[in-house]
Amino acid sequence: MRRREFITLTGVVAAAWPLAVRAQQTGKPTTVGFLGIALIVDSPRLAIFEQRLAELGWIVGHNIALEYRATEGRNERSAEIAAEFVQLKVDIIVTTSTPSVLAAKQATSFIPIVFMFTADPVGAGVVASLARPGGNVTGLSLQLADTAGKRLELLRKVVPALRRVAILANIGNAGVIVELQQARAAADKLGLEVVLMEIRRAEDIGPAFASLNGRGDALYICSDPLVNANRIRINTLALDARLPTMHSYREYVEAAGLMSYGPSIPDLLRRAAELVDKILRGAKPADIPVEQPTKFELVINMKTAKALDLTIPPGVLTIADEVIE
Repeated sequence: MRRREFITLTGVVAAAWPLAVRAQQTGKPTTVGFLGIALIVDSPRLAIFEQRLAELGWIVGHNIALEYRATEGRNERSAEIAAEFVQLKVDIIVTTSTPSVLAAKQATSFIPIVFMFTADPVGAGVVASLARPGGNVTGLSLQLADTAGKRLELLRKVVPALRRVAILANIGNAGVIVELQQARAAADKLGLEVVLMEIRRAEDIGPAFASLNGRGDALYICSDPLVNANRIRINTLALDARLPTMHSYREYVEAAGLMSYGPSIPDLLRRAAELVDKILRGAKPADIPVEQPTKFELVINMKTAKALDLTIPPGVLTIADEVIE
């Protein structure tokens, strides 16, 4: 056998080894790079993620290491962190937003990438298809665009006089653009006028609310790392403007938002850990279909409802998964 053929064959065989075994061979710990949003957001998420990893036999600090970095709501930081993970030669990169997975995908075509929270991975160009993601990327699709209509329907039930809905969206996020399109289409079907509040940076939030100037009856908020990192401020401004808010995740409702309807975050975190486990044991991202949410939850904050003098219809309370008093 020629030397070049031998080297090529050796490389193929090595690439097929489970990542954990390859890490042992090189003498370095198996490392997961976690590209998060902000520590205040990610701390409880990391606890759930690490717990599920431990249940699968991967204990952080023992047989696996975790490198945590956060964008702090600034999407432009995603590329810097992804490049740092490549330099650190982490074994897997776990991302928590559409901008972060796109940045990681651009930074490496070799290191496996698992995305946790991507609104529409096909529409945003993250994967070729849900069934056959291809390349080095797989994960969990939030399908937020598919549930945009449901959120608006619930919002109208709670705000019967709803005629104009303001939509707060970070238009610099490809995933948000997809959800925004679906929200506009759903609003049109419901006969609602849309007032768009465009933001790209945290500094845009205040002026966006100021420009609204009473033109909205309620506020639909497109989930995004920038928005999540500033959710307390956004909900405070919404309360000041007497705007009932609809969100995608319970985290926003815990921060004084009115209500949320979307995938269960704890469930997605546990399933992301399971995908990491599969890859560490030898599965290839290209062969792992992108998973979709199976558990959705409606959460309502009654304290916020009272502050807005809103009466939540009994029919909505009945179907709520959780009511925060």
